[in-house]
Amino acid sequence: MIEVRELASKKERRIFASFNAEMYKDVEQAIPDIVSDEYNNFNPRKNPAYEYCRVKQFLAYKDGKCVGRIAAIINDAANSKWETKRIRFSRVDFIDDYEVSKALFKAVEDWARAEGLTQIHGPIGFCDLDQEGMLVEGFDIEGMFITIYNYPYYIKHMEKLGFIKDIDWVEYLIKMPEEPNKKLNDLSKLVLKRYKLDLIEPKSRREIKPYLPKIFELLNIAYKDLYGTVELSQAQIMKYYHQFILLVNVEYVKLVMDEEGELVGFALAVPSMNRPVKKSNGRLFPFGWYRILRAPFAKTEVLDLYLIGVVQRMQNKGLTAILMHSMTESARKNKVKYAETGPELETNVQVQALWKHYETKQHKRRRCWIKDI
Repeated sequence: MIEVRELASKKERRIFASFNAEMYKDVEQAIPDIVSDEYNNFNPRKNPAYEYCRVKQFLAYKDGKCVGRIAAIINDAANSKWETKRIRFSRVDFIDDYEVSKALFKAVEDWARAEGLTQIHGPIGFCDLDQEGMLVEGFDIEGMFITIYNYPYYIKHMEKLGFIKDIDWVEYLIKMPEEPNKKLNDLSKLVLKRYKLDLIEPKSRREIKPYLPKIFELLNIAYKDLYGTVELSQAQIMKYYHQFILLVNVEYVKLVMDEEGELVGFALAVPSMNRPVKKSNGRLFPFGWYRILRAPFAKTEVLDLYLIGVVQRMQNKGLTAILMHSMTESARKNKVKYAETGPELETNVQVQALWKHYETKQHKRRRCWIKDI
């Protein structure tokens, strides 16, 4: 007998927030969520996305033991923007028992029908900076701090439950060149001169702080047509500002300004956070906070490419080449061997065209599933 309960206590919220870290603690490839961050993400007082999202969280129990979880998000802003009637599912985890997965999704679908919605899709979170995409390729490869890991059996469950593919995200492993890339260097100089641009490479966090809010404002412009996106509110921008400033290593922040001093492109990368987060199993105490705050400045062979964005009027003009060439040179100086991209929509050919200048491997794939209800 499977019992699904909507969360109603702090204890249940703690179980929900830590479920992923506990379920995958012995899986080498899985990098856990920061448990305290996950707890706060589902606190309306701490997550501004609740201004336009309605949320329910569920836990599944079998023989008195918690065996699964799922979050249901009705993103009213996204439904309005994209003219859809969808509910999102997020933070879905379950043991390899079809009755468990079936019961979890039934709880979400029942709420959706009661609200007059006609489709369910996911995994996708509150906004585009949240985790999204179920792993469908690359289970034997270590994940990233910002991505989801799940067991391969999830795919069979989703198909049996009637879900089909809506869209995929892909990820690339990029080998850092041992020598400067002359072609990219020449292209960068040409583009900077042609469009009267300045490449800004901050030297301290103090220099970065004024730019971070502008970066997230640029994201609203550059990402507005990407799958499922909604505009970040000012409160959300400040939330992510305070999160990112703690992770920033100034060597991997690249900015491009036009002749009027307007930010028109940026790239943000972070030395891999995997080892300290894994060692702490997603917990900040007693020593996790120290490991994690040190991670952006630690020597590592892997650089995680978090974000890259260019305003629409400057797209297809070579700005991504400027940003990635500068990023590559910083990585080479620090003896980084590989860079790993975050999830990129399989339809984002503009970004993927950039990787032709490097030795790359598309090594992971994530899926957004959809189902009529």
